[in-house]
Amino acid sequence: MKTRITACLICLLLISTPARPAEKTAVLPILEIVKAVTKKVIKAIDLRIQRLQNKTIWLQNAQKQVENVLSKLKLDEISDWTQKQKELYKGYYQELSKVKSIITYYQRIKEITRKQTKLVQEYERAWNLLRQDFHFKEDEIRYMERVYNGILEESVKNMDQIFLILESFTTEMSDLKRLEIINKASAEIDSNYDDLKLFNQQNIMLSLQRAKTESEVNQTKQFYGIP
Repeated sequence: MKTRITACLICLLLISTPARPAEKTAVLPILEIVKAVTKKVIKAIDLRIQRLQNKTIWLQNAQKQVENVLSKLKLDEISDWTQKQKELYKGYYQELSKVKSIITYYQRIKEITRKQTKLVQEYERAWNLLRQDFHFKEDEIRYMERVYNGILEESVKNMDQIFLILESFTTEMSDLKRLEIINKASAEIDSNYDDLKLFNQQNIMLSLQRAKTESEVNQTKQFYGIP
């Protein structure tokens, strides 16, 4: 992807349309889709984590009650502890372990989703500035738009993988397969985020290179918030 981003920058340098005045360009339609999907995932995860945390509290209380009963029994009474009660205690322990494991998965998924949110924020910040930068030509802005659109579309595909993971908790899927999907989605979103930041940096550097005076360079740096 970094090779593709570098190629995109070269294409920008080759475009020869006259410079355009600063203007506003429509926000990419895909952005609203990305935001909606990300918001939906975060809401779903928060709700599920809350439910599991409530279940964890209930299981912990139930387990403590069984332990309290056991602590009050004499050795001979413990030996008479019924198989049903033993299975009940075992069941509480296994269920508690399972719930804690799922919460861990959800926390990992939430971290991935936060990275997706950062990607959107990074895109919006840079795009809102780049499309008003008079150093870029109209064709260059349209080219940037296509690149950004491609990155955002890829991120939507990654969020689809997140939904697949969420659904996996209600279907038969091994922990190994679930972890494989989580790791893949995480790596791809990281890659998209890195590609986006690289493309932003390259565009900003190109703008600085086109500044004709030191004063203009300083103004451009201030425009992009560069120290």
